[in-house]
Amino acid sequence: MPEIQIMPSILAADFGHLAAGCRRAEEAGADQVHVDVMDGVFVPNISFGPDVVKMAAANVSIPRNVHLMVKKPQDHINAFVAAGSDTIQIHIESVCNIEKTLTAIREVGKRPAITLNPETPAHAIFQCLDNRWVDEVLVMSVHPGFGGQKYLGYVEEKVVEIRRRADWVDIAIDGGIDGETVVPAAAAGCNLFVAGSYLYKQDDMAAAVADMREKAAANFCKAV
Repeated sequence: MPEIQIMPSILAADFGHLAAGCRRAEEAGADQVHVDVMDGVFVPNISFGPDVVKMAAANVSIPRNVHLMVKKPQDHINAFVAAGSDTIQIHIESVCNIEKTLTAIREVGKRPAITLNPETPAHAIFQCLDNRWVDEVLVMSVHPGFGGQKYLGYVEEKVVEIRRRADWVDIAIDGGIDGETVVPAAAAGCNLFVAGSYLYKQDDMAAAVADMREKAAANFCKAV
C-alpha cells in the first residue's frame, strides 16, 4: 500500500503570515506543504512564485510539493528547483515537451509529477506512466485557479483507471478535499491529499490531519 500523506495547501493560509502558515502545517503533522503556482495565463489567477517556495523551505523541514499551473513550465523549472522544491507537478495540458520537462526535473534530483484537469481523460497520461517518467500523478478535483471550490466526484473514475494502470505511482488529489471527500477519493486509489480551505479553517489542524489520514488508510482502494 502506498503511503498515505496529507498536504496542506498554503494558498488557503493567511497571506500576511505565510511563514507561520507553513510552520502550522508541519506542527500539525502534515507530510508535505503544497504550493500552488499560477501565472494568470494557464489559469485565470496569479498566486505564488519561487520566493514563496524559498520561504517555505526556510521555515519547514517537510517536503515542498509544488504545483505549476503555468503555460510553459519548462521555462520555470530551474527557478523552482533552486528555491527548494522537492516535487514539481506540471500539467499534461501545458505547452511543453512533456517527456523532456519531466526528465529535466528528475535529472536534478527532484520528483517529477504530471497533473490532469478534471475534463482531461486518464489515457492522456498513460505514456507518462508506462515509461515511468513520473513518480506522482495529481488529479484535479476542481477546475484549477481558485481555492475553496466544490469537489467534483466524477474524477474518481479517472483515479480508478490510473491506479489500475500503475499500482506503484503516488496519486494525489486536489480540490474540495475535506474530512468527508477524503473517503471516496481514497477508495478510488488516491494516497496523497491536498487540502487547503478545510485544514486552515480548523481550530485544531493536527486533529483534522490525523482524522483525514486515518479515514484515507481505512478506505484506500476499496473501489478499485
